[in-house]
Amino acid sequence: MPKTQGLSILSGLQSFHNLLAAALVEEAIRHQEGFLAENGALVVYTGRFTGRSPQDKYIVHEPSVASEIEWGPVNHPLSEESFNRLLNRMITHLQSRPVYSQNLWAGADARYALPLFVVTTHAWQSLFIRQLLLRSEPSYLVQWDDPFTILCAPDCFAVPEEDGTRSETFIAIHFGQRLVLIGGTAYAGEIKKAVFTIMNYLLPQKGVFPMHCAANTGNGGSALFFGLSGTGKTTLSALGERPLIGDDEHGWSDEGVFNIEGGCYAKCIHLSRASEPHIWEAIRFGAVLENVELEKDTRRPDYNSDRYTENTRAAYPIEFIPHAVTCGKGDHPKNIFFLTADAFGVLPPISRLSLGQACYHFLNGYTAKVAGTERGLGKEPEAVFSTCFAEPFLPLSPLRYLTMFREKLTSHAATVWLVNTGWIGGPYGVGKRIPLEYTQALIEAALDGALGGVEYQTEPFFGLSVPLQAPRVPTHLLLPQRAWPSKEAYEEMARALVRRFRENFSRYAAAFPRDLPVEDFLFK
Repeated sequence: MPKTQGLSILSGLQSFHNLLAAALVEEAIRHQEGFLAENGALVVYTGRFTGRSPQDKYIVHEPSVASEIEWGPVNHPLSEESFNRLLNRMITHLQSRPVYSQNLWAGADARYALPLFVVTTHAWQSLFIRQLLLRSEPSYLVQWDDPFTILCAPDCFAVPEEDGTRSETFIAIHFGQRLVLIGGTAYAGEIKKAVFTIMNYLLPQKGVFPMHCAANTGNGGSALFFGLSGTGKTTLSALGERPLIGDDEHGWSDEGVFNIEGGCYAKCIHLSRASEPHIWEAIRFGAVLENVELEKDTRRPDYNSDRYTENTRAAYPIEFIPHAVTCGKGDHPKNIFFLTADAFGVLPPISRLSLGQACYHFLNGYTAKVAGTERGLGKEPEAVFSTCFAEPFLPLSPLRYLTMFREKLTSHAATVWLVNTGWIGGPYGVGKRIPLEYTQALIEAALDGALGGVEYQTEPFFGLSVPLQAPRVPTHLLLPQRAWPSKEAYEEMARALVRRFRENFSRYAAAFPRDLPVEDFLFK
């Protein structure tokens, strides 16, 4: 049992410790936590929470971190008194039932690894986090003296008027006690992202740049894929024959890049064998499917169904992907891709960024939500900005991550590309989604140097440098204004998107590095 402060009472719990995948699946089925799909995956349903609850996430305001955290709308403070009340509720709850515990760790580079002790009340959640983090083999278990401990109990609820929380749901991180409490939500992604938040605080202290990105390697060296949910990080990093390092979270040290995790967490909506064969085949026994509808008689997953949510997910170990880099490490990247699903149809399919533009777009972290896919959206697309492509998980000032990003780019001469995986020829409802095979062809051309010797043209609204030809991609698609039926309509939409960028960037304009050429990213 870990020696984390305040947890000695857990020594009296009935705990199933370090169960492997088969035993956890048996436990989940026995306790009616889920169902077996035809492909062998364990299918579970997370109730009313089918995604993260960022407004219910807290960091304890205590002396060890009080002066460093970027307090505000992302990092909500919680008093130590409130945290201790939640801890007492959690311990009382855990004592009333069997629990499942796992020794795991985050960070494939041992020099920067974080030991973890994860306790859950559901076998399926123990399987989920075991498959997503780095696992110890049973015969080589390491006993850590001071891991970060995570206690997760979906049926343990806060009492807001007593505990100082916004609702009955809570995700509370206490850095001083190295302890995380998660209650009132069954969405297992909260466990994964709590670990990422912790690493985003700890890694910069060791000179490591933490990143919300996928990574692969191969000819042309390592490559990084930054992007928000739905932009294609997991899909594009797993396509082709380039070995996958990881699909979501990485650190960049003086030695290279390393995966923070040991598994993948792929979106499943509209998944098909033809378009994403590696992910399709990875969903088998040992994988967890969240909120995917099953056909009643055949138990086949219906990946086109959004009956429960559009945020259907699959969690599986990275070794389920062919040719994956199971050591989780790669060399310094030579190419970095910022993925954005631009539903306004304005941004080109690919453009090369200067240093100033790369820093500007890194701070903005743009994508778009499509009208009709989420409740509350109107007829027009909605611009979404998440600084550093990771705003909900950043405990420190975004400018600190920007400084590290810039230092890495400068030291290793990486080329940064902005890739639009969204719409071309008009906004959503008018244009069409850029075909995946074109996006893949453009990324391959960037990686193998085919875009190095072609002619470029400056796009008029964002100042982007756009290649005028690329292998296997129609030339008329490379400049977005050519694909629109109306030049005037394109320019009107482009100005509208520029205004949204300006408004978002105003939060950081005063602190943006003064030595970067402003003409690269300030629009005409």
